[in-house]
Amino acid sequence: MNYFYKMNDGCNINIATSGDTQALVQLVNSAYRGDMAKKGWTHEADLLDGIRIDENAMADILNKPEAVILKALNEKDNLIGCVYLQKKGRFMYLGMLTVAPGMQAKGIGKTLVKAAENYTLLQNCQAIQMTVISVRNELINWYERLGYHKTGETEPFPNDPRFGIPRRPLEFLIMEKEIL
Repeated sequence: MNYFYKMNDGCNINIATSGDTQALVQLVNSAYRGDMAKKGWTHEADLLDGIRIDENAMADILNKPEAVILKALNEKDNLIGCVYLQKKGRFMYLGMLTVAPGMQAKGIGKTLVKAAENYTLLQNCQAIQMTVISVRNELINWYERLGYHKTGETEPFPNDPRFGIPRRPLEFLIMEKEIL
């Protein structure tokens, strides 16, 4: 199999296809919501109820011509992480960065971000933008250590149960990194 990005630890990153839909949905929901998510440090289980994404929404993402999901595979080609990227003019939007709860804190997320930055350059984009729930201080700090900064802009959290049901009022911070 040809890989988009080879990791030094035997894991590899490739572009997801529609055949990955169900596995991606399971991975993302396990890492963001519910009891399984609490085994990792990046979950939203204490902030939101409901699922993070369903199969229809994932299929829509995979069918967008300006979007891609990069998937991280272990040495046995099992899905262990992913990141969503969508070209928006001179920016690449990065979202849904996911690492399986039992695999977090092993550098996989950092490698997915590096692969996303490489993909951004290949698409002739000059920067990556993302939204992060404003109360996720540990995650914001992690992105800042990777060179991302707060733009000072915010967006409201969507009032749509397809994205989760907030347990309290939430908003997104917009973060950005120039890619040279």
